[in-house]
Amino acid sequence: MNIGAVSKAADLPTKTVRYYADIGLVVPSARSENGYRVYDESEVCKLVFVRRARSFGFSVDECRELLGLYEDHGRSSRDVKKITLQRIDEIEQKMKELKSLHKELTHLASSCQGDDRPNCPILSGLSE
Repeated sequence: MNIGAVSKAADLPTKTVRYYADIGLVVPSARSENGYRVYDESEVCKLVFVRRARSFGFSVDECRELLGLYEDHGRSSRDVKKITLQRIDEIEQKMKELKSLHKELTHLASSCQGDDRPNCPILSGLSE
């Protein structure tokens, strides 16, 4: 398959497919005589895997590690679970941070009259 077909099959922009090839994440199976990248079905599966992993917020390096485990049929599921639990911990930390930001911004917004006066507690709060 050429890069356009692979891009469509994996639901990724062509630029992303090229980037993943350039960094060695998902490398095309061959090159055509004119130098174009040629992918087979296994690379499409890997690209879909990476797209899904990225949608869960895994970094490129984490995707590389997960992809290595995906390809290793002698892997231990313990290794996969460890990476996933680390990602869950990161998400939970981010949720705490977002909850705190929400609380602070809600307080600032409720303290502002939102009228024609120049005095604004939101701006004052942001400058502290």
